[in-house]
Amino acid sequence: MTAIHGHFTDVVALLLCAVILVWSFKRVVLPPILAYLLTGLVAAGYGLMDNNHEIHLIAEVGIVFLLFSLGLEFSIPKLMAMRSVVFGLGSTQVLLSILLGTFLVSSFGFGWSESLIIACIVSLSSTAVVVKIMKESGMLNMRKGQLSIGVLLFQDIAVVPMLIVFPLMASTDNQFLVGALILALAKGAFVCLLLWAIGKWILPKVFNEVALARTDELFVLTTLVVALCAGALTYAFGLSMALGAFLAGMMLGESQYRHQLEAEIRPFRDILMGLFFVTVGMQLDVAYVISTFGYIVAAMAVLLVAKVAIIYFSAHVMGERKRDALSSGIMLWQMGEFGFVLVALAGQHHLLAPDTASFLIALGVLSMALTPYLMSETERLLKLFKLDGDHKPDFTYAGIKDESVKDHVVIFGYARVGQTIARFLKPEAIPYVAIERNPIIVQEAQTAGEPVIFGHAGQKAILKSACVNKARLVIVTMDDFEQSQIVIDALKHYAPEVKILVRMQDDTHLEDLKQLGVTEVVPESLEASLMLVSHVLYMSGVPMRRIFKRVSKERQNRYEYLHGFFAGSSDEMNEYGHSHSHSSFVTDRLEYLHAVALPEDAYAVEKTISELQLVRHKVVVKALRRDGTEIPMPDEDIILQASDVLLLKGKPRRVERAEQFILDGLP
Repeated sequence: MTAIHGHFTDVVALLLCAVILVWSFKRVVLPPILAYLLTGLVAAGYGLMDNNHEIHLIAEVGIVFLLFSLGLEFSIPKLMAMRSVVFGLGSTQVLLSILLGTFLVSSFGFGWSESLIIACIVSLSSTAVVVKIMKESGMLNMRKGQLSIGVLLFQDIAVVPMLIVFPLMASTDNQFLVGALILALAKGAFVCLLLWAIGKWILPKVFNEVALARTDELFVLTTLVVALCAGALTYAFGLSMALGAFLAGMMLGESQYRHQLEAEIRPFRDILMGLFFVTVGMQLDVAYVISTFGYIVAAMAVLLVAKVAIIYFSAHVMGERKRDALSSGIMLWQMGEFGFVLVALAGQHHLLAPDTASFLIALGVLSMALTPYLMSETERLLKLFKLDGDHKPDFTYAGIKDESVKDHVVIFGYARVGQTIARFLKPEAIPYVAIERNPIIVQEAQTAGEPVIFGHAGQKAILKSACVNKARLVIVTMDDFEQSQIVIDALKHYAPEVKILVRMQDDTHLEDLKQLGVTEVVPESLEASLMLVSHVLYMSGVPMRRIFKRVSKERQNRYEYLHGFFAGSSDEMNEYGHSHSHSSFVTDRLEYLHAVALPEDAYAVEKTISELQLVRHKVVVKALRRDGTEIPMPDEDIILQASDVLLLKGKPRRVERAEQFILDGLP
């Protein structure tokens, strides 16, 4: 009973230490992996969980789940789409790193097998650290990000044969290694076919039945059983459990349950992987690391120079820009989390001495910790090596270039609301630029050619990139007051004259926003209430004229500034009639801009603007575009020509009638 209580106390202390360190590392923007490694170091120093084989066994299951998740994300179509980078640059980087690493390590007196193992370990980079930083900085869609992702994909593939080879090197005499490797590959091929058959014909039916049961715990349990059974199958054939989990994940990666599977297994994977890295940290000999710290720093410098040089020259030979090649090298120079997996595997099979394992773990920890800083200093390093001359602006999406943007709309926040606004602006030929912090949205939008910039709206550099000082209007779509306040303060400092429209959940902070200098505030809950009331009254038989007056009056009472914007006259009501739907009068209360292109046979061609007498339509010509040049508020005596574009401003119904008149001459 005392022993059980002692183990329980150790577990609680270990978890408490992990919580504190992970929180601390997140505060200083360092990867949680380093926090778990430090937790293991602390645990080893205080003698927690010593010789607890159950903990190590559970931690090994974390590797199984990690490889299963990796298999789920392993998309064959994506791989084929990036095959030139993956199999070209990726294979070159891994092979050259292994060859060069083996040669360098063997020159220090290590045997060839140990040198090969060390070279394999350091050839891999950290997917977790690099992808996380790229997502946060919006670099995934840039060329340097694509190069890095391609190399990381091949490294993930290269892990699989390493998982096969390492145990063979321990259990087989060197002269029979080739034969054993061929046999292992044959077994692997058979297991792949077996798992492919199971994944294609059996697992989909299993998960269909599980999904029909609509029981969350059953789906989770089935996912865990599938991952562990796949690992047990490959283990039965003398191969790594992680290999089986990877193959099972890859088979299920193309199924409709891929995202759900990944979501269900993620909590188990993250916790058990954290526990795995804790056990890795326990293996670190602090005294040895302190005594050899100078050698570790020297090895880190060699690793940095070697991997950056390999990636730089390989990418440059493939025709990539020098700045992209060097940037990718800086991203991928570190030792990765799979290196820790391979260190643990090699240690289990006595392929590496404990001191060597401690040296490699320390090398990995320090290199991963230094990576965020080096990536943040990439631009400075490019200038140092004079590689910033071939830089091309990344902000050239959808035909908009940063040096020519003006009189546009800037949208802060490109989620659903921001995208809806953009979809209405685009058909009216109103240029816009969006700023978004969600890297996934930015990546997908940029891929589709949308003018979206990644960054925080409160940063002056981002405001400058979006040319906010030249914008006709700025729209803040975030409904959080604190976030909006930061954005508005930054806008007022950088472009004090720009008009600002803010979306809010309600009118709680309306006066505060007005004092900050906001031009208009749109409270969603009140607008939704007015729309609902309008529908109720209309469906209850209340005349449309009366509904419109009541809604307009409520808006006037609530928003003093919006009086002229929302109010309508009796003449306007006569345009709608009682047969129009609610959507018509809600839309027609707003003035908007509409671009009308003049074909050769248009009625307005060879006529002046004054001759068209658009005033009677209550429509204003805001601009005239001719030969790519925009003329704001054109003179009414200007003669219109074919291919001119008139930018009309007015209420939608009036603009429609004016457009019909301009094109056909019909009153």
